Amino acid sequence: MIQSIDYATIAAPLILALTAGIVLLLDAFLPAPPAARLERGRTPVTAAAPAAASVGAAETARARNAGGATPIEDADGAAAPAEGASRAAPQTGTAGGATRSPGTGRTLLGLVTLAGVVAALGVVVAQAAAGTPRGTFCVPEGLAAGTPPCSFVIDPFSLVIAGLVLAAGVVVVLLSMTELATGRIPVGEWYFLLLCTLVGAVALPASRDLVMLVVALELVSLPVFALTALKRYDGRTSEAALKLFLISVVSTAVTLFGVSLLYGVTGTVYLDRLVIPEDAPPVAAAAIALLLAGFAFKVAAVPFHSWAGDVYQGAPVPVAALLSVVSKASGFAGLILLLVVALPESTELWSAPVAVLAALTMTVGNLLALRQRHAVRLLAWSSVAQSGYILAPLGVAGGAGAALGADPGVANAAIAYLLFYAAMNLGAFSVVMLVSRRGGRNELDDYRGLAFRDAPAALALGFCLICLAGLPPGLAGMFAKIVVFRELVDGGGAVLALVMAVNTVIGLYYYIAWTARLFTPAERTAAEPSGASTAGTVGRAGAGATGSGARRALPVTLAVVAAVAVAVVFSVAPQAVFALLPAWPPSG
Repeated sequence: MIQSIDYATIAAPLILALTAGIVLLLDAFLPAPPAARLERGRTPVTAAAPAAASVGAAETARARNAGGATPIEDADGAAAPAEGASRAAPQTGTAGGATRSPGTGRTLLGLVTLAGVVAALGVVVAQAAAGTPRGTFCVPEGLAAGTPPCSFVIDPFSLVIAGLVLAAGVVVVLLSMTELATGRIPVGEWYFLLLCTLVGAVALPASRDLVMLVVALELVSLPVFALTALKRYDGRTSEAALKLFLISVVSTAVTLFGVSLLYGVTGTVYLDRLVIPEDAPPVAAAAIALLLAGFAFKVAAVPFHSWAGDVYQGAPVPVAALLSVVSKASGFAGLILLLVVALPESTELWSAPVAVLAALTMTVGNLLALRQRHAVRLLAWSSVAQSGYILAPLGVAGGAGAALGADPGVANAAIAYLLFYAAMNLGAFSVVMLVSRRGGRNELDDYRGLAFRDAPAALALGFCLICLAGLPPGLAGMFAKIVVFRELVDGGGAVLALVMAVNTVIGLYYYIAWTARLFTPAERTAAEPSGASTAGTVGRAGAGATGSGARRALPVTLAVVAAVAVAVVFSVAPQAVFALLPAWPPSG
């Protein structure tokens, strides 16, 4: 029997997939930049300059090497070919006889990727405005009792999560344009893998059967470790990619084992038809435990969190931002689908374990964040703690007084916190990217006195950190925590609410300590000139950097502005988030 496909329903992931194909074609036929041609003929060069060298020193080194082919140190501490070597390489002519600069291809691929993500986001907005749930890949009529189940459904829940991951994808693409400007990472492969991840992230919340759910989850996960490994000749990055790969393989095996057991107990793969009988054998509890463990790996919930710190620090900053928001949102979307859509009547099997996971995750994440001195590692463990806050409402589902499918509050509290968290965390990662690209080891001490070197960046980062702490004027974080607290109290989770309150106080320490560094004057050593600074930022682009450096800083600056603007809107008008929350149960 031939099954028709509703292409309008799958328009968003289809646009992303087509964009990925266009990126590969453009990358194959666009001429390689001179730096890439030189890379094929030389061995890797070990960085010779100190990692904390200022941008001014790097620019001076470029000027001295303008006539030769000696590799020099790039602004962020990695070896790059000298500008003179690039000029010595043959330049590729264009149709009008003009020459193509090395960055033209990178910029074109970045703009094409950005256009594809924005187009997919526009489709999601249009589908949300239409307000009519749609499904495709459905069982033909006559082969299923009642309404035929579908494997792919767009409804308010899937559209909210898809809009979140695509909006985050726009920020990640902007960060990637700055990361790739150095020319040391293959651009076509990077954008292709990034788009593949977004395809999975958009398809996952629309998945309504176990098979498609697992396939979409792996489509989110597998390209990420390849993205991490694309930064060649970097031992820390290779280690992070290997750890992420191993974790992904283990979590996939655990998830598939749980799916197979759940299918064996229920006899179906469709989420809205999964029913565990009251006299279910112990294997049903084992299936749910395995599924919880598999998704806990994806969202870095304790005790499946040990990979987070090393992977976040070793990965390029755009990949760390991708893991902290897009990958995490996808993991929680899958978890909510399994618990809310598939097993709303079996809360006695999963509610208490989720509560324990939430308490452990927020506590361990905050305690580990207290010890960090590296900016990205601190954000990594902070992200783990935030996962605990997102899990917490689901931990009181069994005491909500009604079937979870009929009570939108418990599930919507987790979704609301996820929306608030995404804006705050993307803003913090964007400013970290802005600061780290100018040198230094990206430790917290490098941010000391940032307000005196680049006041806008310091204000943006300070606002995002205050939001994550849940303090005014960062009201977005406070509203997010209030929503979760209310659901915990209403659901009878007084103990979990107390644990969350204690952890909120613990989190205040490291968020406020980092914010205080931004506005504390930096200490100068005797050998340091009075006008020098230990870590440059975008403010130096206008003072001493070249026009090329300023252009490289433009995408990440736009990312900072976009993320912080959304966080400000959420702080001023939190009803904008609450208006996005879906009604339950979603369509199946």
